[in-house]
Amino acid sequence: MSTSEVSEVDEAEWALWDGFGAMHARLARELDRRLQRDAGISQGDYAVMLALFRAPDRRLRPGVLGEQIGWEKSRLSHQLTRMAGRGLVERVECDSDGRGTEVVLTRAGRLAMLRAMRNHATAIRTLFLDVLEPHEKRAIADASARVLERLAETDARDAD
Repeated sequence: MSTSEVSEVDEAEWALWDGFGAMHARLARELDRRLQRDAGISQGDYAVMLALFRAPDRRLRPGVLGEQIGWEKSRLSHQLTRMAGRGLVERVECDSDGRGTEVVLTRAGRLAMLRAMRNHATAIRTLFLDVLEPHEKRAIADASARVLERLAETDARDAD
């Protein structure tokens, strides 16, 4: 197969890509709207708080947090500043070496996270999971894993 054949995208593939993009954008907007309504937080807040909620002692170094949620340093810094201003997170000195900082989920952040989790899970179930047949869920999971693997390979090549 030549390079031009590999890079060609036919009409059906464009329709697939467009449909996927539209579904993803609309689903993200609706989930964000519900998070705002139900818990007063954004998708960005939720991503940060979920990573911290799952972390040992509810704390992570900013670099690790950024890697886990796939954000660049500046975006994360701005998000953390906004969240700290609302009392959801705080930056504290790192206990282990004293040189760096860690981001910690506050009590108010944990409460907001707990309020959000149940409704968010229900929305994900209602708007996405319940619409899919079991074989479609498996296909999406398999496809997602392969795309993420390809992206990791691309990242590794770009790093070299």
